[in-house]
Amino acid sequence: MATTSDSPQSLTSARELIDGLNDSYRNTLSCMRGFIDQPPPYLPIINPPVWEAGHAAWFLERWCLRRPAGNGAPPLLPCADQLYNSSRIAHSARWFLKLPGPRQTLDYLRHVTEAVLERIESAELPPPEKYYMELALYHQDMHNEAFVYTRQTLGQPTIQTASAIIPSSMEADVKIPKGTVMLGAQPATGFSFDNEKWAHEIHVPAYNISSQLVSNNDFLVFVADGGYLCREYWCESGWCWRNASGRRCPAYWRQTEGWQQRVFDQWLPLMGNAPVMHINAFEAEAYCRWAGRRLPSEAEWERAAVHAQAECEQMHGNVWQWTSSPFQPYPGFSPDPYAEYSQPWFGTHRVLRGSSWATPQRLRRNGFRNFYTAERADIFAGFRTCAL
Repeated sequence: MATTSDSPQSLTSARELIDGLNDSYRNTLSCMRGFIDQPPPYLPIINPPVWEAGHAAWFLERWCLRRPAGNGAPPLLPCADQLYNSSRIAHSARWFLKLPGPRQTLDYLRHVTEAVLERIESAELPPPEKYYMELALYHQDMHNEAFVYTRQTLGQPTIQTASAIIPSSMEADVKIPKGTVMLGAQPATGFSFDNEKWAHEIHVPAYNISSQLVSNNDFLVFVADGGYLCREYWCESGWCWRNASGRRCPAYWRQTEGWQQRVFDQWLPLMGNAPVMHINAFEAEAYCRWAGRRLPSEAEWERAAVHAQAECEQMHGNVWQWTSSPFQPYPGFSPDPYAEYSQPWFGTHRVLRGSSWATPQRLRRNGFRNFYTAERADIFAGFRTCAL
């Protein structure tokens, strides 16, 4: 079996890398809008925006410029290693660092981006070099999506529109016959993250999965029926979270004359047929118990995405979808050179599949494994269900 560290692959062309890096850079600049002159207050679930932008620049420089030159190469911004190395700086500590100002940080990002683009344009990159360019591009894409979460959390104006969100209705299940799914990436088929390596066959018994995502209207019935107050619907950890949070409805919902939800900086009438969003895994599981349903495993989710594409809608581009699967390594896992990407989170996080409306198209693929802790509701996450 091929190992991850000795065979990094990228089939992306130089032109695609250039276009992607330019696009991701522009997105970062847009995401920083509103944070340059008014930094947000401390919140434990978000990164300081100025740190997030500096970290994206440092990561791009670390893997695309300094790695080829050797680990001793200094960063373009003095002290960048001490400020932006996420594996060494605890999340809460990032708020109390003496960081460069937003404009200096964005200058650093611009200089690094220009240097990386010049490197791509000036030489024929060998496959390993292209792999690190693609890694840095997707890393920045993921931080840009986290930036959009931050803007929602803080009630900042939107920088994107959720035009891809499609109305949802749980009118029918799709019957998936028993069979197998190749879970994981195939060697030499392009870029993949270490937690996707390598493909292995999983037998999946027959099951029924909802053709659509759970909608706001669906979830509202659960709320109105007192679902947040009934202990029987919640696992022990979920009930502890519910009591500690005091939550009685999804994040960003409120009831005035009718139900509303906050969408960035605006309170809008609840769009009943839209997929429910900002739901954590505990809430999704409580709804399932109330409805006599369950969450799909990640193998079930992928088998439906691969073998029932016509029947199972909204697999991508609406909300990330919680699964019942803990985030664990695939058989034969070994970490890639960016060892901190997956390994520290095995066993503590939950797998989400699909993609959200804020996920760039280049990251929307069936095999991509997103992962968050079960209590996180700030992400653009919802769910679909399976019959018991």
